[in-house]
Amino acid sequence: MTLFIQCCIWHIRDWLFTVVTVFVLLSAVYATSLAAATKMAPQIQLATVFNAEDVYHIDDYLVSEKLDGVRGYWDGTRLYTRQGYLIAAPSWFTADFPPVPLDGELWIGRGQFEAISSLVRQFQSKDEDWRQVHFMVFDLPKAEGDFASRYQQALQLVNDDSTYIQVIEQLTLPSIDALYHTLNEVVEAGGEGVMLHKKSSLYQVGRTPHLMKLKRYLDAEAEVIGYVEGKGQFSGQMGALKVKTADGRIFSIGTGFSVAQRQHPPAIGSVVTYKYLGLTVNGLPRFASFLRIRSDLHSEAQGDEVPITP
Repeated sequence: MTLFIQCCIWHIRDWLFTVVTVFVLLSAVYATSLAAATKMAPQIQLATVFNAEDVYHIDDYLVSEKLDGVRGYWDGTRLYTRQGYLIAAPSWFTADFPPVPLDGELWIGRGQFEAISSLVRQFQSKDEDWRQVHFMVFDLPKAEGDFASRYQQALQLVNDDSTYIQVIEQLTLPSIDALYHTLNEVVEAGGEGVMLHKKSSLYQVGRTPHLMKLKRYLDAEAEVIGYVEGKGQFSGQMGALKVKTADGRIFSIGTGFSVAQRQHPPAIGSVVTYKYLGLTVNGLPRFASFLRIRSDLHSEAQGDEVPITP
């Protein structure tokens, strides 16, 4: 009996060793694939903050709703995230996409950022989940011509062959007052804000003053580097997140969290989005409040709300 038990232990040990070895190898392959993906990050255009003083004629811009989805880049055959990770969308979802590069947003609906962010990170997902998604196109990165021309080209490229791809509607507004009226309508309907794209601009990789975003508040990203212990009603829970921005500014975020988030706060090293109302004299965000975990961004926090300065 003793020999039998010993043999069983040997077999179990060998089996566990095999399982662990396979797991380590698969993890290494997965990590290598992710590292390779980041090297293929698409060269895309990024927005700056709207500044009314820089806009002399509002009708020089096309205006659209800013969608709270996940940035997507279609290279003509496959979908990628902003950082270059391959999105495992079902083949039927992209079957009727045009065979040309498209810049857009994977979007489920207003207030559904967490749902779409979770979906694009899955290697295997349910078809019914993807049937809620639309790829909302807002530019043609490789097309010739200015933005007004590229918008018209996009309308011709994206037709009714697929229900899963649309071109975001672009409007010409008559005045700054009309712009803020549109902003209020979008926000009151549950949207984030609006985008302004200069009609005469070419597609420019990186941040450009010709593409601006306008919200009722500013927001940006920061990396979680620690926690501040809660007091009073938050005793025994997280009281505030200690975060660091991409340019090295360190501060705390103590509001905007649910009870569950205080009990299980974002992990150290994760990236979070916060909103704020301008900067203090020391250059720190004023009234910073937690918005969400940015699971589609990793380690290097990159705020989308950095205005270009001369």
